Amino acid sequence: MIALPAFRTLLIAAMASALSFGAAHAADDFDLSPQQPGRLHAPRNDAAIAAIPKDFKFVTPGKFTIAVSPGGPPLATYATDAKTVVGADPDYAYAIADSLGLRLEIVPVAWIDWPLGLTSGKYDAVISNVGVTEQRKEKFDFSTYRQGLHGLFVKSDSPVAAIKEPKDAAGLRIIVGAGTNQERILVKWSDEDVAAGLKPIELQYYDDEAASLLALRSGRADVIVQPHAQLVFIAARDKNIKRVGTLSAGWPERSDVAIATRKGSGLADALTIATNGLIANGTYAKILDRWQLAEEALPKSKTNPAGLPKY
Repeated sequence: MIALPAFRTLLIAAMASALSFGAAHAADDFDLSPQQPGRLHAPRNDAAIAAIPKDFKFVTPGKFTIAVSPGGPPLATYATDAKTVVGADPDYAYAIADSLGLRLEIVPVAWIDWPLGLTSGKYDAVISNVGVTEQRKEKFDFSTYRQGLHGLFVKSDSPVAAIKEPKDAAGLRIIVGAGTNQERILVKWSDEDVAAGLKPIELQYYDDEAASLLALRSGRADVIVQPHAQLVFIAARDKNIKRVGTLSAGWPERSDVAIATRKGSGLADALTIATNGLIANGTYAKILDRWQLAEEALPKSKTNPAGLPKY
């Protein structure tokens, strides 16, 4: 289903008030100030430091320089001063820098630019919700630090209580982005439902996030599926949707998010050791809790695990 012109009239009126109202309420759940008084710090990790190759040269001596794409909260966004990058990924990067005994230098980049910048040596690593894929592993090394999840959210008073597998979504009207990985997964889910004698899933497509959320709130759709972190922030901002499930971004395969480093640089193992140190001392869990992303926690970091296959 496509958003109808008449529906857009209601949307325009709703958007102006929603933007200011939502921003104020999101501030109650997430600290988007440049000062970040609640940011966690980590102790030096001597094992991680020892694993840094002797011949590895950091972009700036004494600093861990990382690229982040400020795509939106809670992962990474510009703070209220419109210049400081804050969020879960920057917090994690600070903890890794602490572990390595280095100061952190954040370089904001457009998502499309990180591969070339990393290859050309503009930064030591990329910490920006990069998923591990077999294709990317041909050019980069990876140290995992989160699960890649999609979220399934409904309006707060929805009778839908939980969606864990395809049969739970049978017959539901689900909003999804056209051409996305979420759409690919839901098409497979619907096919499985039909093969099992259940109703197909009705996929709905809208032009933008505001139209999608309005459709959900008005009852034109039952569920919205987007990257999990995005919906966590929207739920905190709007106070009218709730999570009823998550699914791997690579379903039926697992999907991991990782620090990307230059292929063969030797830094990945040190970063993996640093991450496992953060997991062991509890800093890792506290960072995810701070940004309401506990569902995305990994039990252990790995260097260059199996990635999503080429589709």
